[in-house]
Amino acid sequence: MDAVVKNFPKAAAATPASEKAELSEHVRAAPAPSKPQPSRQEAEAAVRTLLAYIGENADREGLVETPKRFINAYEELFAGYKECPADVLDRTFSETGGYDDLVLVRDIPFYSHCEHHVMPFTGKAHIAYVPTGRVVGLSKIARLIDVYARRLQTQEHLTSQIATAIDEILKPRGVAVMIEAEHTCMSMRGVAKAGSLTVTTQFTGLFRKDPQEQVRFITLVRGGQR
Repeated sequence: MDAVVKNFPKAAAATPASEKAELSEHVRAAPAPSKPQPSRQEAEAAVRTLLAYIGENADREGLVETPKRFINAYEELFAGYKECPADVLDRTFSETGGYDDLVLVRDIPFYSHCEHHVMPFTGKAHIAYVPTGRVVGLSKIARLIDVYARRLQTQEHLTSQIATAIDEILKPRGVAVMIEAEHTCMSMRGVAKAGSLTVTTQFTGLFRKDPQEQVRFITLVRGGQR
């Protein structure tokens, strides 16, 4: 199979000016860390402060190791800050037998955290694109979702970023993204409406220009749900 590796670098500074112009900032590189970035010891101390704030004793047996575990969990939950979307989609394949219709990956589970309350929101993403001669490995689409989801997000921004990355890197004839999620900042606090789903969509290319293609995408997504 004929594979092409684009070799987008992880560091934005190493990207040639011609390639920088083609990709959005959030697509071409991982986010730059805050400066100065707190040390792990400072992060663990902050967790101890929060435990004390809610009325807990951070020195009791059950909580002694909690700051360390908390930071370990955060490093995993927010690993997307260290990943570059362009690297995830840098390998495409041309051996498609002339296939030129949509490729749909449906019901991709994900979890993220809202940037307003740092509370989880979880759900499923449905992604479709119409290739122009080359396709990307299906697992790469799921990985791309995780890159953006494992950051502080709003669902609207997450939807837009995924669509933009696929559109700019693969340059397909069109991209369709639908995300359905439940936000715990709405189901566990505030109005406390458990089970409420938020649905967002983003379309580019032929999906944006042709309403019938949008309908076909939504029908394929909804028709296979159980």
